[in-house]
Amino acid sequence: MKFTETPLRGSYLVELEPIADDRGFFSRYYCEKEFADQGLNTHWSQVNNSMSNEKGTLRGLHFQRPPHSEVKLVRCIQGAIWDVIVDLRAGSDSFGNWFGVELTASNRTMMYVPKGFAHGFISLLPNSEIIYLVSDPYCPEAEETLFWKDKSIAIEWPIVPEKISNKDRNGVTFSVNIAITTD
Repeated sequence: MKFTETPLRGSYLVELEPIADDRGFFSRYYCEKEFADQGLNTHWSQVNNSMSNEKGTLRGLHFQRPPHSEVKLVRCIQGAIWDVIVDLRAGSDSFGNWFGVELTASNRTMMYVPKGFAHGFISLLPNSEIIYLVSDPYCPEAEETLFWKDKSIAIEWPIVPEKISNKDRNGVTFSVNIAITTD
């Protein structure tokens, strides 16, 4: 696996290094040793699957408040998404900054999202499906949604969303009060 840190400290793009032959290829989705060698999370309590039927479906920007903060490892297994993270860590040099990248079934790149980040994505193709590992059990009482088009963050979404849930449409706006102390 190849780990490339994004401009937001602690978050990574993880590229698989397939071993190919005339049958196809083999690669690891996850390797505890390689993640530990990078100082990254090695415990996963959930594996989630999400399908967006229509192009332009926006999900997020979701985050969990401590002590239920989550690490995520996100991979698109069908179609394409534009995956985005926002640093909400109190005291971070990149507090309030965002990073986005296209994850596709064919590029097999994964986004490693550390605790203290909001995460969301928009489907770029119909029937886009992701699988993501989550470090901690979901706690509905600790979940919040950051407003996806907050002007103070100014995320440059690659397409205009066409389908958004009420929860995501009514997310909270960014402010210093949204800062998360990572545990």
